[in-house]
Amino acid sequence: MHLESRKWISYLQFMSDEILFIDKLLNSYVFEPDTPDLFERLQEYQQGLERTKKDIKEVQGYIIGHENDLGGLLEISDQNLDFAYSKKHEQYATEVESCLQNFQHLKADIFNYAGGILKKRKNKA
Repeated sequence: MHLESRKWISYLQFMSDEILFIDKLLNSYVFEPDTPDLFERLQEYQQGLERTKKDIKEVQGYIIGHENDLGGLLEISDQNLDFAYSKKHEQYATEVESCLQNFQHLKADIFNYAGGILKKRKNKA
C-alpha cells in the first residue's frame, strides 16, 4: 500500500505540473483572435483546470494522511484494523483513478481545441 500511495502522490504532482503548463498556454496570446467563442471556451477550460486543482489538492491530502497512518499500522497487529485500512486504500485508489481520468479528458479536450486555433507562424527566410 505504501508503494502505491507514493505512486499516486507522484501522479498527482505530475498532474499539477501539467496544469501549470496548460494554464500558461491558455493565458498566452498564441490563439487566433477571430475564433468564434474563443474567450468563452478558454474561460470554460480555466474553470475546469481550477476544479481539477481543487480535486488534486483534496485527494493529495487524503493520500498523505493515509500514508502517514500506514506507518503506524506497521506497529499494530490487528486484522480488523488491517482490513479497514485496506478498504480505505481501495476507496482512495478509486478517487485517484477518477481524478486522473477526469483530467485526461479535460486535457484531451483542451489540446484538441487549442491545436486547431493556434496562430500560424509564417516562416521568415
